[in-house]
Amino acid sequence: MTSRIEDYALIGDMQTAALVGRDGSMDWLCLPRFDSPAVFAGLLGSEEHGSWRVAPLSGGPATRRRYRGDSLILESEWETPRGTIRVIDFMPPADALVGAPVVVRIVEGVSGRVPVRSELRMRFHYGKVVPWVRREADGRTVAVAGPDAVWFDSDTETYGRGLTTYSDVTLGEGDRVTFTLTWHPSHVEGPLRTDALAALADTEAFWTDWMTRCTYQGPWREPVVRSLITLKALTYAPTGGIVAAPTTSLPEDVGGVRNWDYRYTWLRDAAMTLGALLKTGFVDEAKAWREWLLRAVAGDPENLQIMYGVGGERRLTEYEATWLPGYEGSHPVRIGNAAAEQFQLDVYGEVIDALHLGRQAGMEGNDHAHALQLKLMDYMEQHWRDPDEGIWEVRGPRRHFVHSKVMAWVAVDRTIRMLVEEPMDSDTEKMLEHLKGVREEIHREVCAYGYDAERNTFTQYYGSTELDASLLLIPQVGFLPPEDKRVIGTIEAIQRELTEDGFVRRYPTNGTSVGLDGLPGDEGAFLACSFWLADDLAMIGRVEEARELFERLLALRNDLGLLAEEWDPRLQRQVGNFPQAFSHVPLIDTALRLTATLRTGPVVAAE
Repeated sequence: MTSRIEDYALIGDMQTAALVGRDGSMDWLCLPRFDSPAVFAGLLGSEEHGSWRVAPLSGGPATRRRYRGDSLILESEWETPRGTIRVIDFMPPADALVGAPVVVRIVEGVSGRVPVRSELRMRFHYGKVVPWVRREADGRTVAVAGPDAVWFDSDTETYGRGLTTYSDVTLGEGDRVTFTLTWHPSHVEGPLRTDALAALADTEAFWTDWMTRCTYQGPWREPVVRSLITLKALTYAPTGGIVAAPTTSLPEDVGGVRNWDYRYTWLRDAAMTLGALLKTGFVDEAKAWREWLLRAVAGDPENLQIMYGVGGERRLTEYEATWLPGYEGSHPVRIGNAAAEQFQLDVYGEVIDALHLGRQAGMEGNDHAHALQLKLMDYMEQHWRDPDEGIWEVRGPRRHFVHSKVMAWVAVDRTIRMLVEEPMDSDTEKMLEHLKGVREEIHREVCAYGYDAERNTFTQYYGSTELDASLLLIPQVGFLPPEDKRVIGTIEAIQRELTEDGFVRRYPTNGTSVGLDGLPGDEGAFLACSFWLADDLAMIGRVEEARELFERLLALRNDLGLLAEEWDPRLQRQVGNFPQAFSHVPLIDTALRLTATLRTGPVVAAE
């Protein structure tokens, strides 16, 4: 049986990522990219679907674990009756490598003499394919299946049994053994061996250097730094694309069907991630994402997708991995994501706002980015009146979602600001007058059709009575000031009707019956929405209440500071894909707002 979601740790190299449980089992790893087939898929089945355990022979969870400083180097220690060992897990960063992804595991004896076992089961294509494993003349082990080869190196003896590669060793104080696993194309000569100790030093230096750019200084520096490191780990270094999460099909409803593949670049999530990075001093990542965006959208900005592959791929065909039983029986396991074909109007606002934030942060001008924004604006202007699937990617009918219209307003507003700051030509004034008219028209329509005057709250979509947590973004994007009675009414309505144990759900779900989103079942409280509520409370002057909620949210992080997509108040556990950028981004944003509020008073809107 797999571990609880929050029992996993993340390691990665900005090309792909692995999840390591408290028991020392690496149960998830896709090679060579985030969205490649997994070689360890035990997370969605059992150890027989691929896993790699390095732990004391006696087994059991680690006594303690931590990340080494401000890095992604995991250290796990086991105290046993026979002594103590430490396992150090990491992946050397992509831009520090000559070649392909490498996983390094170093085992150190701390005290006594402890028997240790490495138990490696490689299963390609999400646990479906057993590779052909052979021992080379130089003692290296290589596993091959089709185009993929994985090379296993160790400075201790290994043996094979039952389609598994083992190594048994007893470590005393000061003893050390190393293991490395390297992906390589199967049709070319094998990679060079990795010097594990040199790679450790290089990896620690990389993270130490990267964190020197962080500009945040405040009472929540530790959670902010860990969130920034997590967001960096979810960035695909070769292109600058940012994945929503490194996993697929971790359930929003344990045992249910709300299981999705998040190993792609959502423009919305990436744009929000970009904003958090820019606000904390990481401009290089913003530049890389902007270049990724220009390449991904090139040639067809009118058909902007809501998500792409990390290289900018458009086709993300969804299918079910029927041979995998799913995390705790949650199936189907989905590979690919059919939501890539949806129309989500709000994405135009998020992308244009991200470009605006980049200019505010001092990124040098880019004529292509300027032209892209105007192209996107042209298309959005023609289609803002259309219904869409909305921010939550409902698999039911399209509707006029209020949040989508608000973000259409944001797209127009930020384009107006761009033209004011960077006039184009003699037609700029005429264009500005036209866009101001469009902005006012959208604003009037939203306030007329998306607002329930009797209940004093905005609603999920035009004419509905339901609420939606995305409405919490109305004051944050500047659509209305926080002191507006309609904003305060919406915040209070969401607190009354969409919270459970103080945490916020995205929208109402209907248990066993099919709801608005076209799916049966329920889901947990959505962590991003709960952070948004804390933001709004700070904006309307309820700072202590905001701070209390923020601290409660921080307490939901696992022992390593990581968050999944949701929190299930009934089961008291994290649910959804893990770790989730869409949870760590608003954590950073809320920390920034609360820090500024405590210093100077309420900050009325995010610029």
